[in-house]
Amino acid sequence: MAIATISPVTGEVLKSFDELTPEELEDKLARAAAAAASYRLTRVEQRASWLNQAADNLEKDADSVSTLITTEMGKTYRAAQEEVAKCVRGLRFYAANGPEFLQNLPGDANTVGAKETYVTYQPIGVVLAVMPWNLPLWQAMRFAAPALTAGNVGVLKHASNVPQTALYMEQLFREAGFPDDVFQTLLISSRRVEQVLRDDRIAAATLTGSEPAGRSMATITGDVIKRMVLELGGSDPFIVMPSTDLERATDVAVKARTLNNGQSCINGKRFFVHADIYDAFLDKFVAKMGALVVGDPMDAATDVGPLATESGRADVEAYVEDAVGKGAKALVGGKRLDRPGWFYPPTVLTGITPEMNMYHEEVFGPVAQVFSVGSLAEALEQANAHPYGLGSNLWSQDPAERELFIRDVQSGMAFINGNTTSYPEIPFGGVKRSGYGRELSDLGMREFMNAKTVWIGADVGA
Repeated sequence: MAIATISPVTGEVLKSFDELTPEELEDKLARAAAAAASYRLTRVEQRASWLNQAADNLEKDADSVSTLITTEMGKTYRAAQEEVAKCVRGLRFYAANGPEFLQNLPGDANTVGAKETYVTYQPIGVVLAVMPWNLPLWQAMRFAAPALTAGNVGVLKHASNVPQTALYMEQLFREAGFPDDVFQTLLISSRRVEQVLRDDRIAAATLTGSEPAGRSMATITGDVIKRMVLELGGSDPFIVMPSTDLERATDVAVKARTLNNGQSCINGKRFFVHADIYDAFLDKFVAKMGALVVGDPMDAATDVGPLATESGRADVEAYVEDAVGKGAKALVGGKRLDRPGWFYPPTVLTGITPEMNMYHEEVFGPVAQVFSVGSLAEALEQANAHPYGLGSNLWSQDPAERELFIRDVQSGMAFINGNTTSYPEIPFGGVKRSGYGRELSDLGMREFMNAKTVWIGADVGA
């Protein structure tokens, strides 16, 4: 894919960028390594001050950055504003809490025969981030903010269709006062990621992306023995039980399936509804999905904009055509819109069976699969019979059902009576083929730190 901003609304190439030459890439990696040697020695309080300045600058740039995000990947301007606000919150969270997260962890010196023992957390160096386009600022920020707080240096290989957002991030950190080269954007194609990852100056990597990309990068990091965090998406279950408020549950179900124009890894995609309320849920859900306005993402009246790429829409189209061709029923939507751009309408499908491709895979667009189940146990069995395990969602007022869900759902996150989302304050990540490792919170920061054990014996002759 060319490195370019291509309008999802019209398909027009708005701005193209040259890929880094081998010499330019080498220069950037050399400068990152040099920056890591000195930046690790800066005081965490100073890093926090720079993070707060970055938050202030981003807040001032909110309108222009939101417009840029919408232009590059097609989410509604309103959603882009929310993404920018989340990034500001993330920067301020690590500025406020980073110093505490980096405090030494005392140990029991007497038990291990020491005068003193503790764990100290130290940065590991240059971290490579390979990031996707669907949340172009937030996905990269939730790597950058904790990494820079920890004293690491970041190099970002962003998706090729959001180059201007990637370059803005480099500018943001530099103008906030961070030393030159502490955060750099690498405008390179995916085929050159392996070269960077194998470079001895890269200490670790993080990827949010597809399962094939994760498998490839995990193979490389395993070969060169480097730490890695993987977030590979999901097809999250959204379970609705009779005790819930159907109006609220269907409102959130619509949001879950159309947030970010349906291109969100952690929102519900497979809806398991108890048979006692299945018809009522489906009536409300279909009506609300069908009432959404699809259109120009800069228009305040628009609920759902275009998909980010032409190939992405083709993938969604293929999944739906395969399912309908094998007996599924589209209750609303189900066919691309006859207009310029990469639009696809909100779609609700029933009658999904294991013979259909979407049953086993992630559909990255505003397409919902709805199933009728006789019990929570049945819902969990079907939910867990899937290779992914990122987020999960239960709607129930029954304490016993909640406890069963928390205990048995195979996912990295379990949300009850609220939409699955990410917060700087709590860990984010999955299990099974959704990846491993955690982002955000103190856990996300420590993924790329050396937890160094210190043991100090009694002074000789004391």
